[in-house]
Amino acid sequence: MLRDKKLILLSHCILNQNSVVLPLARSKGGFLIAKALLDQGIGIIQLPCPEFKFLGPQRKPMSKEEYDSPEYRSLCRDLFTPVLDDIKKYLAQDYSLVGILGISESPTCSITGKRGIFMEELFAMLKEQAISINFFEIPSDYTEATNFIDLYNNLRISLNIDSMS
Repeated sequence: MLRDKKLILLSHCILNQNSVVLPLARSKGGFLIAKALLDQGIGIIQLPCPEFKFLGPQRKPMSKEEYDSPEYRSLCRDLFTPVLDDIKKYLAQDYSLVGILGISESPTCSITGKRGIFMEELFAMLKEQAISINFFEIPSDYTEATNFIDLYNNLRISLNIDSMS
């Protein structure tokens, strides 16, 4: 069997910078780090983008406080529910969830520091299911022009992923 049975959750914009609010996109399509994960044999579960679902592609940049409403939090929970169902099915079949990759300083997908709203809801829902998960963030200064090898090596160490092949 060719499956390595390793999975990682990625914030939506890591694979699709087209969903990022203008003018904050940092890549033409997705970040190269996603390709490195695939090359490592790790399956990717792309999380939905609550900001895009809530306000569409032409939205203006907003703060966490501006997004923070009962409707937005409910949307975040609703969007994560089917992903959580999938995660539970994978875990029941002995798959490994190596971690989640967030976006530093995002009002929605930041994990460390001032945690984004989607990540607050996501981590709460995982905790309710007794699912713990390691995490890593793409720094706010990362762009497609950045040498991603150092970033990827830091990610590997943080998430305890085998070295690049």
